[in-house]
Amino acid sequence: MADTVGDFILRRLTDWGVQRIFGYPGDGISGLMGALDRANPRFDYVRVRHEEMSAFMAGGHAKFTGEIGVCLATSGPGALHLLAGLYDAKGDHVPVVAIVGQQSARSLGSDFQQEVALQAVFSDVCSYCQMITEPAQARHVVDRAMRIAASERAITCIIVPNDVQLMPAISSPPRSHGSNFSSTAPATRHPVPSDTELHAAAHILNAGEKVALLVGAGALSATDEVIEVCEILGAGVAKALLGKAAVPDDLSFVTGSIGLLGTKASWQLMSQCDTLLMVGTTFPYSEFLPPEGAARAVQIDLDPRNVGIRYPTEVNLIGDSADTLRRLLPLLNYKADRSWRKTVEKNVSDWWHDVEDKALESADPINPQRVFSELSPRLPSNSILCGDSGSHTNWYARNIRMQRGMMGSLSGKLASMGSGVPYAIAAKMAHPDRPVIAMVGDGAMQMNGNAELVTVQQYWRRWENPCFIVMVLVNHDLNQVTWEQRALAGDPKYPSAQDVIDFPYAEYGRLLGFKAIHVDNPNAIGSAWEEALAADRPVVIEFITDPNVPPLPPHITLDQATSYLGALIKGDPNQWGIIKQSTKQFFSGRSMRS
Repeated sequence: MADTVGDFILRRLTDWGVQRIFGYPGDGISGLMGALDRANPRFDYVRVRHEEMSAFMAGGHAKFTGEIGVCLATSGPGALHLLAGLYDAKGDHVPVVAIVGQQSARSLGSDFQQEVALQAVFSDVCSYCQMITEPAQARHVVDRAMRIAASERAITCIIVPNDVQLMPAISSPPRSHGSNFSSTAPATRHPVPSDTELHAAAHILNAGEKVALLVGAGALSATDEVIEVCEILGAGVAKALLGKAAVPDDLSFVTGSIGLLGTKASWQLMSQCDTLLMVGTTFPYSEFLPPEGAARAVQIDLDPRNVGIRYPTEVNLIGDSADTLRRLLPLLNYKADRSWRKTVEKNVSDWWHDVEDKALESADPINPQRVFSELSPRLPSNSILCGDSGSHTNWYARNIRMQRGMMGSLSGKLASMGSGVPYAIAAKMAHPDRPVIAMVGDGAMQMNGNAELVTVQQYWRRWENPCFIVMVLVNHDLNQVTWEQRALAGDPKYPSAQDVIDFPYAEYGRLLGFKAIHVDNPNAIGSAWEEALAADRPVVIEFITDPNVPPLPPHITLDQATSYLGALIKGDPNQWGIIKQSTKQFFSGRSMRS
């Protein structure tokens, strides 16, 4: 048969280098699905259990490969289901192209079944959203969607009515007024700061006596440069959560994560520094940065819209983090006085002792911190770690020591529940030779993780290295929500809303043909991790943990303490367990006692 518009769209994606598409079928994309079948084996089509997961996986693919992620959904509800995953990718500045169906062009405007004003719906999340209404339009719409997604690290959307998908393809439009002759040549932005700006930034950094760095996802490819800047300036470096893999945690001046989920060493670094260099980060919580006026600040980012929005910077350097730092390094003066560095290193050392002490405190039955502390030294150096959103995110942020060569991510700006398992699947599809671990709470597993284990069951036998672990922290509570309600709103836990019913996660994994590991004894944590990492198939490992172990912030404000105590006074159902565990955690560790 002659090529259809659906065939042409897929051929154009191939010209752009796309090899994997995450999607779910439906009659609104029948023409595209038939074209996918004919395009086999050019594409690795990954069929998910829900369209939202295809968007999460496309974003995860972009994060773990640097490529454009592509997701495919049918018209109406299928397209709408993509939105959470697309907003997640937008918030974390990764490129994703969504291809969605629409009802026949001839029926639009008639209130037809599954007719949704998709261009209006996608207008906020997308930097470019266009519907193809005739075959000659397909070429330039696909090219623009791909080019804009790549160059702006943005979300774009191609809408294709189902009748247009089946029309004969036109690879080259007629040479007439209104036609466009686009290409697949990429157009990547390479902004470069001026020499004047670089000298101004160096002047500020050289003048500082207590320099601190804050790095984010934009610094993931600038590891060596960040380390060299810290060595020259005697600086310490804190990490936003998406930048956890930017610098390894075995360096004595790396203070770890920052924010509510962060470390005391990072809090000390930010509260005591007099100069701040932010690299590739839009970390949102300004209360964890130096007080306004306490530090002079320089920021490096690829996009001008990201600078000067959290802290009043004096110099903004717009460019790639690694390239900009390499140009900045020769202008920096070595600081012979290492007293600030020694202070940072002592704070870091004290913090890691605190982490170990807190993890070893007893709980009923397992202290969740110990699950992560026992995992950390056992991780292969090429591991990929995929977090979710919940109280377990605290322990990922604080207790895991990232090694050079590891990768790790989660839903950053959106902080969406349910992202951990689809991120892990995308990571494993992109890197089938590397160990991948999803770190998920029981609430997120019941939200969508259990369903996506079926996707794992469908594809895992193709993976070169079968090491794929889904770790479930089982505390029968929407634990992060519960703690936020206590600490921020001053209200006790609301069991009807926050209790999570029991579910046999490991046994469910066994039904799918995976290795099943159940752990309810703290002394079995280490051996359980070793068993999981050595397994010859995917693993579902569940740890029964204590919901009353508090994720204490690095600095407790008076308002937080007041709200927390207020929640207890109002009769929290876990009151005595909370008091017991909070007391243990508060007084545990050398720096807490000092």
